[in-house]
This record gives sequence, structure tokens and C-alpha cells, in this order.
Amino acid sequence: MNGMLGGWQIAIASACYLGLLFAIAFHADRRAAAGNSLIGHPAVYALSLAVYASSWTFYGSVGRAAADGIGFLPVYLGPTLMAALWWIVLRKMIVVSKANRITSIADFIASRYGKSALLGGLATLVAVVGIVPYIALQLKAVSASLALLQSFPGPLPAAGPVWSDAGLHVALLLAAFTILFGARHLDAAERHEGMVAAVAFESVVKLCAFLAVGLYVSYGMYDGLGALFARAAELPALQALTLPGAGASQGGWAWLTLLSMLSILLLPRQFQIAVVENVSVQHVRSASWLLPLYLLAINLFVLPIAFAGLMRFPEAHANADLFVLTLPLAERQPALALLVFIGGLSAATGMVIVETTALATMVCNDLVMPLLLRLGFFRLAAHADLSAMLLGIRRVAIVALMALGYAYSRAAGEAYALMAIGLISFAAVAQFAPAVLGGLYWRRGNRNGALLGLAAGFLVWLYTLLLPSFARSGWLPASFLDPGPYGQTWLRPYALFGLEGMDPVSHAMFWSMLVNCLAYAGVSLLTRPDALGQVQARRFVDPTQGGPSAWHGAAPAEAMLAVVGRILGPAAAQNLRRQHPQASPGMLMHEAEMALAGAMGAASARVMARSALQQESLAADDMLALLDESAQAIAHSRELEQKSAELERASAELRAANQRLTELDRMKDDFLSTVTHELRTPLTSIRAFSEILRDHPDLPAQKRAAYLDIIIRESERLTRLINDVLDLAKLDAGRAEWHAEALDLAQVVRDALEAGGQLLRDKGIALDADLPTAPPPVRADRDRLMQVMLNLLSNAAKFCSPQTGRIAVVLRREGDALRVTVSDNGPGVRPEDREIIFDKFRQGGDTLTGKPQGTGLGLPISRRIVSHFGGRLWLEDAPGGGARFIFTLPLDTAPQTTPASPLESPP
Repeated sequence: MNGMLGGWQIAIASACYLGLLFAIAFHADRRAAAGNSLIGHPAVYALSLAVYASSWTFYGSVGRAAADGIGFLPVYLGPTLMAALWWIVLRKMIVVSKANRITSIADFIASRYGKSALLGGLATLVAVVGIVPYIALQLKAVSASLALLQSFPGPLPAAGPVWSDAGLHVALLLAAFTILFGARHLDAAERHEGMVAAVAFESVVKLCAFLAVGLYVSYGMYDGLGALFARAAELPALQALTLPGAGASQGGWAWLTLLSMLSILLLPRQFQIAVVENVSVQHVRSASWLLPLYLLAINLFVLPIAFAGLMRFPEAHANADLFVLTLPLAERQPALALLVFIGGLSAATGMVIVETTALATMVCNDLVMPLLLRLGFFRLAAHADLSAMLLGIRRVAIVALMALGYAYSRAAGEAYALMAIGLISFAAVAQFAPAVLGGLYWRRGNRNGALLGLAAGFLVWLYTLLLPSFARSGWLPASFLDPGPYGQTWLRPYALFGLEGMDPVSHAMFWSMLVNCLAYAGVSLLTRPDALGQVQARRFVDPTQGGPSAWHGAAPAEAMLAVVGRILGPAAAQNLRRQHPQASPGMLMHEAEMALAGAMGAASARVMARSALQQESLAADDMLALLDESAQAIAHSRELEQKSAELERASAELRAANQRLTELDRMKDDFLSTVTHELRTPLTSIRAFSEILRDHPDLPAQKRAAYLDIIIRESERLTRLINDVLDLAKLDAGRAEWHAEALDLAQVVRDALEAGGQLLRDKGIALDADLPTAPPPVRADRDRLMQVMLNLLSNAAKFCSPQTGRIAVVLRREGDALRVTVSDNGPGVRPEDREIIFDKFRQGGDTLTGKPQGTGLGLPISRRIVSHFGGRLWLEDAPGGGARFIFTLPLDTAPQTTPASPLESPP
């Protein structure tokens, strides 16, 4: 071993680093148990999401850039674009998952489509088969970097026996750490705060390590980025890599960008961190810009390192994937090389720990447990404690997954570069997209469509990507690739059905997503979901409304709590009882199932609960659920119709009120204009004649007296106007004074005719009065009734023609009331004005006479006075033309000896 770093140095550094990770995780778990979370900051959430940047990013991006220039960018452009949509997509996924206690991406799919154990198992199978190459990538990167540190500048050693292979030791070590981080205990929420804290710290370490080697290469080996790129441009072999679009077609870029967009959302480890481990949905807002910033920073020096490596090692056999580590070693920088190794170890361990934890949860909850629960031989429902079994299954699954990853990495050898292996896994998890995104936004999507779509897409991916990788590794004959199986060229996996001109990943994505989407949409449109599928569709598509409980009937509460106690422990069962003391059996069963789903998945939780409660038959429950769902849908529809009708009524009322306010505003403007004019007219006259009297003291006595009479009349007019306004204000405010007494209404009318007679005589208007001599008394305020009569007389005189006008006043008894009629032979009032003239500030009139004089307050005041004493005032057409105002007052029923007293203001 001739490397500049000894094995003991590497071992001590690695052990110290892994020990630090465990200490961070242990501290975070203790803080979480004490109720003081260490991962509650948005920055920690964003850094933990950077688990996306695995050893593929740390090592493989440089290798891709060395071959394709900027062709490595789509893998990071996709997450950046998806981050812009996180507030719409990821936020909804988090809300739905928390409401349904989702534990994994497979559990998400199974729960959405009727808690289907079959669909959850298929999703788990797809994830395991698709992610095992990705785990192999991490093991390959760590073992290769370790071998390079120990052997440089000599060649990498050939693979030895399995038991002496450093890759096996790394796999076992990572399996142990994954068990410590992700399978130490059972949690109803499947939260691992210690793991999240450790992963966030690892993200900082790998970023610092990559930036350190990038800065050294750019400014230590060269005089800056400008000098480095100028030197690269001088070499013909590197000139093509400096051009935009080098190494990838536009179609390839588009497919890789779409692939990475889906992967940042659907990779099991990303779902685990982004959804299951999420502390607050508000953190998504910060992560949507922090993660793209992180990806920009960690890719900042990819091209400089790739170009520096190609210039430093022009020989063709150099491994470009390891340029990040080879350059510091070649420049005799052992400390920097060790830092880079720790950074690569961080990238690999973070990915492996989270990915394997998520996959082990899926294998346990959605594959093994549903099988064991449905096999009556094991009688799991009768076990007193299943928590130890669940943990055991997960730990075995972690070891098995690590062993599969090691086996793949050893068997694949050097046939694939790191990025090629990663893209195979990306294409596998992309098959979840129709079921997941369709399940979030399309209620018609059902279990049959999701099952057939996922199976079809997975089989196409298997044929067009995974099996060709086996052929290139020597596991299958080379003829599988060309000319194709059985010599059929149209079956070539890289040119299926004669589709050529695409890179392998774009080709596989095209065919797999095409059949997946068509099968999902087509089958969902042709079939109907079952009852539980309808309930879950509502829960996922519209999480704000939720859905009815899927449990009906009276299940014993103790049996339900016993199920929770056997899985999560007695403390969890007691806590459930305390949280829902008044819950019905059906609702308690629903809450118990949700608690179980957090520990063993939705499908397993439902099977376990049904088995424990002896509800094996699904038909009756499904029928009840369907009827309940239908009834709720009908009730909801009726409620919507009722609310719609109420909304229409409210809208109509608002429109009417708005029109009324608009009209009142116009009336107010008219009133202010009229009052201003009416006030200005007498004031102008008073001022003008007063100035004449002041400026001409020698005026004849006759003219002086005439001018003084005008001033007096205008003052009286001004006083009447002010009194009208004040009267109306008092009436509106309820502060008017009323002095009711028994009155002879005929005498009140005679007094009013006498008071207003001079006005009528001045205009030459004839007056006819028909009044009885002794009518029954009424109880009212004499001054107020005089005001009413004078208003009606002046109103009639205003519209009568001088010299030819005629006014008739008639008083008659009408049942228990007296009726007064004031008629004139004027132009009358238009039908559309007969009611509005009783509104404040409104006046009647026609187009010939124009707007009449006055303020428009007399009639509103008169109607309020009459109404206060129990009467009515209205308008009719007079026989032969003109207007006829009528008011009635009830007869006085009080004893005549009762003295009159002031009345209270109207309510």
C-alpha cells in the first residue's frame, strides 16, 4: 500500500466523523423527547432536503461534466423548477399525509386508492428494485474513494474476495448506522428527528468539502476561473465541452429535467424528509429558495474541477468520477484529500441512511406485514406485543437492502458510471408520478387505474433500462441489446418499436410514462372506485373537507384500544383514550386506525384492525360506506344549493342596498343643492334690501316700508326652512316633543284654512270646505296637525294655476277614524312619483313645470306626524284631474276627563 494516507488515518477520521454524526442524532432525539425540537428551523429542513445531493452529485457530476460539459445541469435544473411549485404540490402532500398518518411514498399511494395492500406492495417492489442500484452507487463511490486514498498514485486494486472487500465492510457499517438512526424504536408518527439533524449536518460538511476542493483547483492550481477556462479552451479535446448544449440533445435535456423534477418529489428518501419528517408546513416556503441556492453552490465548481482533471490526467483510463479526490492527491494535499473523502462519505451515508430507512419502512408496512396479517397461520392478531416484530422486520430489511446494494455494485463492476446508475433509479421512481399527482388532483383516479398504470410503467422501465444494464454487465447475453431478443430488431430495448435517435434514459422515460399515464387515465375512466376509494379520494383531493369515517357500527372500545396497545404500547392506547373521551365507537376506531397507520402503514393498519375486531367481511361495510358517501354527497349538494340560493338572495339585497345608497347619495346632493338655494334666496333678498336701506337713508317712507316688509317676509321664509330641517332632524333622531290631547279635528282644519287663506286669496285660488259641525274627537298634537294641514294646503296651492285653481277640503268619519281629503285641480302627480314624494328630499313635478319650489321636506314630515298618532297619509288621483291627499286619524277612545300629557318619542 503506497498511498500518502495510511489506513489507520482514514479509519480514525471516518470513525470520528461517524461518531460525531451519532452524537448529533442522539442529542437531537433527546431534545425531541424533552419537547425542545432541534429541527424546528426552516434552514434545518432545507439542509436535510439536500440529501438529494448524494455521492452521485459529489463525484458523479464531475464525471458527467468531463464527458458532456454542461450536460450534468438538468439533474439540478429539475429540482429548482419543482421547488417553485412546492407551495402548491408539496404543501398539499404534507397536509394530506399528516391528516392520514402517511409513513412512506408507498403508503401514500396505497392510502389514496382505498388503502390497497396490493397497490402498496407493488409500489414497494418498484421502489426496492429501482433504488437498489442507487444504494449500490453510494457503496461503489465510498469503496472506490477509499481504495484511491490507499493506493494513489498506483492503480486501483482489483476486486478481491468478498470477505476482504472494503465495499462489504462499508455496507455492513452503513447498515449498523441506519439501524441506529432509523430503526431504534417504533414511533406512531414515523419521525426520526435525530436522523434529520444528522443529515442536515452532513449537507453542510459535503458542501464545505466540495467548495474547498473547487477553490483549491481554481485558485491554487490555476490563477482563477478565467485562467482555467482559457487554458481549457486552448485544448481541442476540451473546446467542445465549453460550448452550450455540449453532450446532450435538446430532447435529452428536457427528459432529464422532467426526470429530476419528479425525483426530488418522489424518491423515497425525499418523501421521507420532505413529507414524513416535516415539522411545519410553513418550512416549505423557505425551502423553495434555500434548496435551489444550495444546489447552485455545490455545483459551482463542477466544470472547473472536470476541466482541471482532464488537463491534469489526459490519459484515457483516468476515472473522471474521482477527479474530486484525485486532484488533491496528485497535488500532494493529503489534508484536503481527507476532507474530500469525508465529504463524499457524508454524501453517501446521508443518502443510504435515509433511503434505506424509508425502504425498510415500506417493506415492513406495505409488503411483509400485509402478507403476514393475511396469512392466518401466523395468528398475528392474537399476539400481545407486535412492536418487537415490527422493529425486527425493519432491521432485517435494512440489512437485506444493503446486501442487495452491495451485490449489485460488485456484479455491475465498472460497466456504468455513477450518473448512469443514478438515472436508472430516477426513471424507476418517476413511475409513481401518475398515481401520486393524479391522486392529489383527480378524484376519478382509482385503484384499478393506479395498479395497472404503475405495473405497466414498471415493466417497460425494467425492459428498457434495468435489463439492458444487466446485459452490459455480462449477466445477460449481448444479443439482448442488439439485434434484440430472439433476433427481433423492433424489440431492441434501446430502440423499442423502431424508435431511434434518443439516449437510453429519454427512450425509457418516453415509453414507460406513455403506457403508465394511458393505463392510469383510461382504466380510471372505464371503472368506478369502491366505497373506501371514494372516501379516500375526497380526503386527498380536497383535504380541507376531509371525509366520513370508514368505520360503521358499534365496535367495542376496549378491543380498539387493545389493538393500539399491542402495536404501539399501553401508553399510546391510554393517550388515545384521553384525547378522545367522548368519541363514538366508529370515530374511535378511525382514530385508532390512524395511529396504527403511523407505525405500520395504512393497508396493514386496516387489516390489523379488521382482524382484531372480527370484521373480515368487506361487502357489508363497503355497502354502508357507499350509501353513507352517497347520502353525504346528496346532502352536500343540497347544502350547496341552499347556500347558493342564500348567496343569490344576499347578492340581490346587497345590490338593492347599493342602489338605495346610491339614490340616497343623489338625494342628499339634491337636498344640499335645494337647501343651499332656498337659504341663499331669502338671505340674498335680506342682504340686498338691507344694503339699500343703509346706503339710502333718504328713501321715501313708502319705499322704506315696502323694503322692510320684504325683509320680514324673507326672514319668515328662512325661519320656516330652518324649522323644517330641524323638525326632520328631530323626527329622525327620535327627539321630537309631542303634546297629545283630545281635539276637534274640524276646528283644527278651520284654523288651518284661516291661517293659509291669505296665500290662496293672493293667488286667486278658490277654496271649498265641507266640514261637519261636531265630529268625534281624535287624540293628537294640535300644533303638529296644523303643520300637516298647512303643508298639504301650501303643496296644493303650489301646483294650482293662479286665478283658475281650486282646492277642496273634506272631513268625514270612516269607521273608527276621521278622514281628511285635500284635493286640487293642478297637473297631478305622475304614478311613478306617488310614493317617492313622501321620501326625504324628494319632490314631484312634470317636465313642463320643472322642479317645484320647496325643500321636499313637507310631505315626509307630515307622514311621520300622522303615523305617530296611528293614522295614514297617502295620495290618490282627484276626480277630473289633479291630486288628492288623504290622511286618517283614529278616534279618541280615552275618557274625556283624562288630562292630556306629552307623549314619548316613537320607538
